[in-house]
Amino acid sequence: MGAEAKDTPPPQPAAAEPATATRAQPISAAQFVSWKQRKDAEEATRKAEAAQKRAADIASGAMQMNGRELFQHEPWVFDNNIY
Repeated sequence: MGAEAKDTPPPQPAAAEPATATRAQPISAAQFVSWKQRKDAEEATRKAEAAQKRAADIASGAMQMNGRELFQHEPWVFDNNIY
């Protein structure tokens, strides 16, 4: 059992995988800016969709408003002139 392990060669990378697959390839500044703009746009879209869904859920009564949303939607609730 121990002798067999010593006689076998170490595993070689597959022929389809290049030897440089483990190293990261440097990217240019233009590639980074393009990637960053795409990621920012995806994040903005995701946030807008979440905000629309939250507004629809609040309007339907499925979700409660937090304090900021209540203040923005119904500011008369916070009127302290009656005291």
